[in-house]
Amino acid sequence: MTAVFKPRRSALYMPGSNARALEKARTLDVDCLILDLEDAVVPDAKELARTQIVDAVSAGGYGEREVVVRINGLGTPWGEDDLAAAVKAGPDAILVPKVNNPADLQRIAHKLSVHGASHDLKLWAMMETPEAMLNAGAIGACGKDPEVRLSCVVMGTNDLAKETRARLIPGRAAMTPWLMTCLAAARAGGIDILDSVFNAFQDEEGFKAECAQGVEMGMDGKTLIHPKQIGPCHAAFSPSEEEVAWARRINAEFDKPENADKGAIQVDGKMVERLHAEMGRRAIAIADAIVARG
Repeated sequence: MTAVFKPRRSALYMPGSNARALEKARTLDVDCLILDLEDAVVPDAKELARTQIVDAVSAGGYGEREVVVRINGLGTPWGEDDLAAAVKAGPDAILVPKVNNPADLQRIAHKLSVHGASHDLKLWAMMETPEAMLNAGAIGACGKDPEVRLSCVVMGTNDLAKETRARLIPGRAAMTPWLMTCLAAARAGGIDILDSVFNAFQDEEGFKAECAQGVEMGMDGKTLIHPKQIGPCHAAFSPSEEEVAWARRINAEFDKPENADKGAIQVDGKMVERLHAEMGRRAIAIADAIVARG
């Protein structure tokens, strides 16, 4: 089976209580939209936000953008109704907050079946608690269980800082071990991982630096809190022209009949292994998908 790679360079949180924002989201050049019922919505506006998100998702018009609904936790007064409403609306995925262990996802997955959710509906998981850090490997492994539907994990360093009392400082030294642990867990489970938000959205240089750090770590993209962050985010997480050209070059060489049984060959004076060709295919697929979106 040929792997399908989907650009998830940017994932913008949009508060469900803001009808204007939900409408504007249809015009933004962003890969993913996270229509939020949780942190971005005050308790008194939860039900209004739920209604507006259901109406917006049901109406469609989001084009190639991946639409994700972040629900409130099932332990809250709104979680069960959020889940039922999200299934009815039919987004691409449901983002589950404060996932602590695989059982949390399995419980949601079971409820999706009870609600008659489409098999195409996926789950995303917020990684934002100390328990999640300790259970990262087991959570990531859910990506290999088709019944759980997990396709992406999302870092939530604001909540993680709150729960651990670790400080969010430039360079994220305290967060780096957890970020890399979750990245390894995601890759072991064969799923994507998105970096956390950058709070100081007016600090363009700081944001660019954190995007660059996320790219170096191997993140697939970054969650955003303001539309002005989309452009720099895409610039950081999109494969460069040079990277794609090199990937095409080495794949073309490995595709030649005389190289079919070789694990390593010389290309333009450099030794490259077949694993480099496999890595390059992802860059090519992402670049082609970005172009196809227009």
